[in-house]
Amino acid sequence: MPLKTTFIVQTFEIKRKRLVPGQKDVAPTKAGALKRAEASAARFPGTAALQVDADDETGEVAKIEILGTFGEIPDDFADGLTGG
Repeated sequence: MPLKTTFIVQTFEIKRKRLVPGQKDVAPTKAGALKRAEASAARFPGTAALQVDADDETGEVAKIEILGTFGEIPDDFADGLTGG
């Protein structure tokens, strides 16, 4: 079961007075994801940098880790993540 690690930057927008997920972007490295999330927080209410470890063959998620958050994110964001 070879694992593939992907670094994602998730933005959050305000719609109907609620924070909801916006666009997702893939970063090449952990440092890149953190840097991009921090920079994006100037344009969005909030952002999060994530590390996703998934089986390269099946796509099954083994683990999702929040590397960092910037600005406002939904209170239940971490609860909504799946894996492991």
